[in-house]
Amino acid sequence: MLGVLTAFSIILAVIFIGWFLAARGIISSDRERLVLNKVAFYAATPALLFSSVARSDPGVVLSPVIVVIVLSAVIVAAIYAAFFWRKGIAELASGAAAASYFNAVNIGLPVSQYVLGDSTYAIPAVFVQMVLFTPLILGALGGKSLLGGIKTGLLSPMVLASALGFIVAWQDWHIPAPIMEPLALLGGASIPLILLSFGASLKTAGVLSDRSSRPATYTATALKLVGLPAVAYGLSLALGLSPEHTYAAVILCALPTAQQVYNYAATFQRGQSVARDTVFITTFASLPVMLVIAFLFGH
Repeated sequence: MLGVLTAFSIILAVIFIGWFLAARGIISSDRERLVLNKVAFYAATPALLFSSVARSDPGVVLSPVIVVIVLSAVIVAAIYAAFFWRKGIAELASGAAAASYFNAVNIGLPVSQYVLGDSTYAIPAVFVQMVLFTPLILGALGGKSLLGGIKTGLLSPMVLASALGFIVAWQDWHIPAPIMEPLALLGGASIPLILLSFGASLKTAGVLSDRSSRPATYTATALKLVGLPAVAYGLSLALGLSPEHTYAAVILCALPTAQQVYNYAATFQRGQSVARDTVFITTFASLPVMLVIAFLFGH
């Protein structure tokens, strides 16, 4: 579990640096902070997704583990929506995403490598989340008509980058190093940019400081930490997955809420409180949950 602990410590350290920079006035306003999110949204994250998906195994996208993960996310998002359907579409989308959209990159990869033994399922999970869920989230946050927003989401840099990466992987094309290496370098900035902005946001608005969003945050957190793994376990049993595949689906669903959910909310400046707070709480609380799951599965 050393790799998992290292991944968590890196995330928390960068969040702290973002908070420190804001506390010292180096990141002195929300406008400056949001520049980090926009660079990540329009440049660094698409580069990360393309370079990661292009090197993945495309056949895993249709594996039983990915099917269980997708179905579990849809069910949990629907459960959240049943509680908070009266909220505006942006707030509803942000909370539903916080409850069901897990961190498959900077925590998912080390979890896959050190807990499952390889990273077979992490990158395909990223691709599926991007192509299926991200357009819906961006469409809701964008404030346009839902269909128009979904169209915009499908044409967003991150979704297009994921789709292009999948085509490259599916066709087994070789991208020359002078093209791939700059993309990998730029992609390496994605997560630090988001985490720095996340940490800076805590200076002006502490965790759970927005009383009106607390019920949504508590619900999203509970669904993410307990509901999503439990649904994945039930579906795995119902679909007859092997113990190894069941464990893979459950442990990945126990990952914390992805920082991308906060990045989406911050970029569109809608639904930020529930996204920020759920990301922060689940980042701390998911580690003991995963340790319990590993113990129960005998790992």
